[in-house]
Amino acid sequence: MLFLVLGKGKTGSLVAEISRERGHGVRALDITENSNASALTAPSLAGIDAVIDFTAPEAAVENMRAVLALGGRIVVGTTGWYAHLAEMKALAHRRGGALLYGTNFSIGVQKLFRLTAELAQLDGYSFAISETHHTSKLDAPSGTALTLQEIIQKVRPSVEVPVISHRVGDAKGEHVVTATSEYDVLELRHDAHSRRGFALGAVRAAEWIAHKQGAWEFREIFEQL
Repeated sequence: MLFLVLGKGKTGSLVAEISRERGHGVRALDITENSNASALTAPSLAGIDAVIDFTAPEAAVENMRAVLALGGRIVVGTTGWYAHLAEMKALAHRRGGALLYGTNFSIGVQKLFRLTAELAQLDGYSFAISETHHTSKLDAPSGTALTLQEIIQKVRPSVEVPVISHRVGDAKGEHVVTATSEYDVLELRHDAHSRRGFALGAVRAAEWIAHKQGAWEFREIFEQL
């Protein structure tokens, strides 16, 4: 397959590297090479099986509009743009393209989401979330932390779930869900030692979405990879 990776930051560079390791062809553009999605044209996307976006929220929205308007397929690992989600889903369906998005492409984090849904079933507990990322991460709280919060509040809509964010050095990503009662404390924790887990999940997502039409969240399909 041939992938176009948007973003040459730490995760985007790993996505390109792992794509090559898995035998795929790769093209890559950073934000300056693709200002306002100007490089995403019908000729430039010809032959591309999937676009993988790890840029910034504003850039990701423009990139999705350009790719989906041409009926292309895009995997979006960028977070912070979900106010535009309904628009992007509608565009994917209208133009016969494909959108696969997620707050976290780590398989381990997908299991954390499932376990958090189970934890939220407990009566008599209060819940809190903490997350730690590198200092260059643009959004806070992280998209993953907001997903964890959403999962708990779906089970317990009247419960407030505070999120505490930390930005420290080159931290790869840590998320802790805490449930506290009068009698005990339970914790669920995911601590990423490397960004490779996120990047590998994104590449596997791109392999999955090639030749498909529609829109999906990564947690809906990760068990099919």
